[in-house]
This record gives sequence, C-alpha cells and structure tokens, in this order.
Amino acid sequence: MLNFYALIPAAGYGSRMGDELPKQYLRLAGRPMISHTLRTLCSSPRISAVFVVLAPVDSEWVRYDWSEFSPKLVVLQCGGATRAESVLNGLNAARAVSPIGDNDWVLVHDAARPCLGSKQLNKLMDELADDEVGGLLAVPVADTLKRSDAQGRVERTEPRDKLWQAQTPQMFRYRLLLEALSMSGGAAMTDDAGAIEALGFHPKLVLSDARNLKVTYAQDLALAELILKNP
Repeated sequence: MLNFYALIPAAGYGSRMGDELPKQYLRLAGRPMISHTLRTLCSSPRISAVFVVLAPVDSEWVRYDWSEFSPKLVVLQCGGATRAESVLNGLNAARAVSPIGDNDWVLVHDAARPCLGSKQLNKLMDELADDEVGGLLAVPVADTLKRSDAQGRVERTEPRDKLWQAQTPQMFRYRLLLEALSMSGGAAMTDDAGAIEALGFHPKLVLSDARNLKVTYAQDLALAELILKNP
C-alpha cells in the first residue's frame, strides 16, 4: 500500500499582505494561520507525516506551541528563495528523515490556504489514488477575464471556456515531483503542477470549491475567518 505525505512550503514572507510578520503566522480566528492548515492535514488518518518547510533563519516558529500536531509534524528548516525551491529542498530533506518511497504520494499545500476541509482533502486522495500522474484541486473560472494593455485599459476579453483556477493541495508521486522540480531549476514555476506539465504529463483537475481560498491580501483574512467559523 502506498503512503500519503503532506508538505507545506512556509519559507515565504507574503509582502502583499503589508505586514512585518510572515503571512503564515498572522492571527486568524485566534491562531497562527498555518495552524489551521496543520490541523486539517495532521488529523487525517490517511496522511503519514506532514513536513513544514521553513526558512533557515525563521525565528517565529518557536514562539508557538505545536505539540497538538505531534507526532506527525516534521519541521525542515531548508526553505529556498522561491516556493519551488522550498518544495524541492523539502522533498530532499524529507527523504533523509522518513521512509518515503519513490511511488508514495506527496500533497503539497500552501500555508496560506487555511480553509482546506477534510472533505476536499479526502476527495483529492480518493480521485487520484490510482491515477498514473496525479493532480490538483481546482475550480472552473467563473468571472469574465479581461487582459489589460500598458495603460491599464482593456485590450481584450479572454474566453474562459475550459479555464480552471488552480488550488492546493497538489498531489504527485515523490519521485516524479522531485524529478520535475529538479528539471525546472526551482525558480520559474508558481505551482507544482506546472513543473509536472513541463515534463509532458497532464495532471488531473479535481473539482474543489471557492472556500479553499488563498489568503493573499489583508482583506482576505476576514473572509477566511468567516469560512472557518462556518465550515
């Protein structure tokens, strides 16, 4: 039986939030934002371990009590300059401290998506467990899309047919994901699926919903808190 592992790259700063505190530690519903993600992943009986990839100089993590997530939680202070580098470094470091196999599944999830629910998580694992490639949670684009020119005016309207908005977790086998990120150089890819696509594979889109939002701007915190209070 193949195992499931989760990996959370949390070495970034989140400059668009306009806050001195790294985004993953901002208070959300009385707790650091990342703790909501950890609660969902660590409470899943199907996930063997949850790796959190921090910046080497992260001094904020030790200010909090994470004991409720033991013994599944594994902290790796090997984050890189980009998200892709952090995931790649984390994959290599995880191999050194766990029995993760080449064909085991790795679910990479953003620390800034604190509203992931167990229903979405299980749906992802159920639909991809026997898939040859893997895939990701995503939602079809619902809004009309406009492309702007250099002056900030509408250049044209983009067709939204067959367009999806990528979310996380993104779930791939350990060896394939390691190879994909190594080939990409760990710099240009904004998500893991993009690295897999660059190898010529076609990840599966697993229907999610808008509640699995990414907290990007300060105003997103209020919406995330509402979702957490009304799951």
